[in-house]
Amino acid sequence: MVTVYDVRPNQLIQAVAEELKETEEIDQPDWSLFVKTSSAKERPPEQEDWWYMRCASLLRKVYIDGPVGVNRLRREYSDRKDMGHAPDHSRPASGKIIRVALQQLEDAGFIGKEKGEGRKVTSEGRSFLDNISKKVREGYDG
Repeated sequence: MVTVYDVRPNQLIQAVAEELKETEEIDQPDWSLFVKTSSAKERPPEQEDWWYMRCASLLRKVYIDGPVGVNRLRREYSDRKDMGHAPDHSRPASGKIIRVALQQLEDAGFIGKEKGEGRKVTSEGRSFLDNISKKVREGYDG
């Protein structure tokens, strides 16, 4: 049985993002065209489908590290802020982006909340990721 651990992360995330585009619960908010992903960034993302890539990446992270909370995911996606002549400082990622993406993944049934523990992948989400991993793996061997 092929799992998330058996395929390359970047190709898995790309394939999951393509599948999430066709899921009606996952929808890119209007404000996502103008928002930065962190206070350390200078500009918003240039990719048009970056929202689906972030949702796919979050789904993979929760699968591997779950149960996790929003603050831990903010640290995972953190970046270094350029402070000019002073040393760089680490800044966490935007919590709003992560929260809304996780809520959309919950509505789709891929992630569930655990009381006091954070979010973890449901059995539906696990099979969704494993099936896509299998397709990606067959693309390698095929």
